[in-house]
Amino acid sequence: MAKDLHNLRRIYDRTDGRCHLCHCKLSFKNHGMRGMRGAWHIEHSKARANGGTDHGNNLLPACIDCNLNKGVLKSRAVRKQYGTTRAPYSKSRKEKIRENNTTAGAVIGGIIGAVGGPVGFFVCATIGAIIGNETSPRV
Repeated sequence: MAKDLHNLRRIYDRTDGRCHLCHCKLSFKNHGMRGMRGAWHIEHSKARANGGTDHGNNLLPACIDCNLNKGVLKSRAVRKQYGTTRAPYSKSRKEKIRENNTTAGAVIGGIIGAVGGPVGFFVCATIGAIIGNETSPRV
């Protein structure tokens, strides 16, 4: 598995710099630096011992403690211990979700406001868009 800077950045950015198991914030510069704040490893979501590969879709960032404690367990089982059900979203995915929420809020607000005529439509659509934009995706 190549560990060049480009591949490390791609893996790190897949979860917006968070451990895919416990969701703690990681430090890009502390890759492999055990004992440092935000230290992390490249973790195989499906362990190689269980048939996992070095394919990019199977590689996620994980804090060193989570990675070592996970061993060959399934990611889903480990995430459940932390009360999470999936890996954190990437920054681009969060932005896309926020855009969709803004659009949906504007449409719903506009439909509700249409009862009040053009002014009601505009006011409610604006309020709906603001609420939708502030409805941020969880990590």
